[in-house]
Amino acid sequence: MKKILIYLIKFYREYISPLKRSCCRFYPTCSEYALQAIEKYGVLKGGVMSIKRILRCNPFCKGGYDPVK
Repeated sequence: MKKILIYLIKFYREYISPLKRSCCRFYPTCSEYALQAIEKYGVLKGGVMSIKRILRCNPFCKGGYDPVK
């Protein structure tokens, strides 16, 4: 399952992300954060952390440096 999620994120970064304008408010980007979180904590915890991060990526959030802890 972990390999499938990592593959899907890399597919998104390679083929879908270039079609959109760059608008991520955080560093590292949300997709990079998701890769790091899933690799470090596994599918369950890393996936939940990634979803929370994506939900924070909105116009009402300041953004900034937010590493995987």
